[in-house]
Amino acid sequence: MSTMTDDPRLIKDDAQAGLFARLRSRLLGADLGPLPVIIGLLVIWAVFQIANPLFLSPLNLTNLILQITSTGVISVGIVLILLLGEVDLSVGSVSGLTGSIMAVMNVKMGLPGWVAVLGALAGGLAIGAFQGFWVAKLRVPSFIVTLAGLLGWQGLQLFVLGSTGTINLRDPFILSLATKFYPKNIGWIVGVIFILVFFLSMLFDRRKRLIEGLPAISVGGLIVRTILIIVGVMGSIAVFNSNRGLPNSVVIFVGLIIIFDLILRRTTFGRHVFAVGGNAEAARRASISVSRIRIIVFTLGSLMAAVGGVMAGSRLLAVNQSSGSSDVLLNAIAGAVIGGTSLFGGRGSVWAALLGALVIGSISNGMDLLALASPIKFMITGAVLLAAVTIDALVRRQREATGR
Repeated sequence: MSTMTDDPRLIKDDAQAGLFARLRSRLLGADLGPLPVIIGLLVIWAVFQIANPLFLSPLNLTNLILQITSTGVISVGIVLILLLGEVDLSVGSVSGLTGSIMAVMNVKMGLPGWVAVLGALAGGLAIGAFQGFWVAKLRVPSFIVTLAGLLGWQGLQLFVLGSTGTINLRDPFILSLATKFYPKNIGWIVGVIFILVFFLSMLFDRRKRLIEGLPAISVGGLIVRTILIIVGVMGSIAVFNSNRGLPNSVVIFVGLIIIFDLILRRTTFGRHVFAVGGNAEAARRASISVSRIRIIVFTLGSLMAAVGGVMAGSRLLAVNQSSGSSDVLLNAIAGAVIGGTSLFGGRGSVWAALLGALVIGSISNGMDLLALASPIKFMITGAVLLAAVTIDALVRRQREATGR
C-alpha cells in the first residue's frame, strides 16, 4: 500500500529543500573574502550607469575617488577598532577637531603647513591614547567613552575655532595633500609598483603557507588574482590619466591601507589584534597584553581620524564648525562594515575600508547625479548598512553552529 512518504513529488521537494539548505550553509560558512562586496559594487555601478551615462565618465569617477578618501582613511582606523570587537563613535568629532587644530596653527599662528599637519596628527594620537586608556585600564565600555568623546571633542573644536567659524586654507603643502595630481608617466609607474608589491606579497604568503603545511592558493589562482589586479589597477590609472592624472589623495589612502595590511598580516602585533578580537580571555591566557593592544589600536584609530580630518580640510580648502559632523561618522563605520569587517571582532581586513568607501561613495555620488532628495539617500544608505550587518550576523551564527 502506497503512503504519502512514497510520493515522488514529496521526495523531490525534500531533496530540493535539502540541496538549498546545504547550499545556504556553504555560502554562509565559506570565506568568500571581498567577492560579494565587489559584485555588489559592480551592480551599483551598472545601475547608476544605466540611469545616468555620466556616472562612469573619467571626470565623475575621479571626483568620486576624491570624495571618499577622507572618510575612507577614517574607516581604516575603524577597521582596526572593529577587529577588537570595540567601537569608536568619536572619529567624526576627532577629525573635525584635528582639522581645526591644523587650520589654527597654520593660519592664525603662522606656522608652516607641515608643522600644522604634524600638530593635528599629534592631537589625534593624544586623543586615541586617552580614550584607549579609559577603555583598557578603567574598563569603561568603548561605546560610552567614545560617545562622551563625540560630544566633548566637538565642543573643544568650537572652542579652538572661536568666533572665526570658518578658516580658509591657502598653504601649498596642506592643499597639495588632496588637490595635487601626478603626470601620466608617474601614474603608470605607481601602478606597476603596486602590482609588483601585491604579486610578491601573494607569492610570499603562498610560500610561507606551503612551508608550514597549510592550505595555500594554487598557481592557477595566483595567476587569476594577478590578472584581475593588473586589469583593475591599470584600468584605474587609465581613467585617472584621461582626466587630471593620479590624485595624491589616492596615493596616500592606498598607501595607508598597504601599510596597515602589512602590519596586521605580518607582525606579532597584528596577530595579537586578531587574537584579542577573537577571544580576549584566551588571548590573556596566552600572555598577550590585552590592555596594551587596546590602547594602541584606539590610538591608531584616532590617528587615522586625524589624517581624515587633514585630508578633508585639504580637499575643501577650509575648516569650519561643521567639519567632521553630518554623516562622517556614519559613513566611516558603514564603510568598514559593508567592506566585510565583522562587528563581532576577530575577522576583517583593512582593504574593507577601500571597498566599503567605494560602495558608500558610489551610492551617494550616483544619487546626487540623479538629483534624489537627501531623505532618500539616507534611507538607501541605511538599508545597505543593515543588509551588510545582517549578513555578518548570519555568517557568524553559521560558523558558530559548524564550529569553524
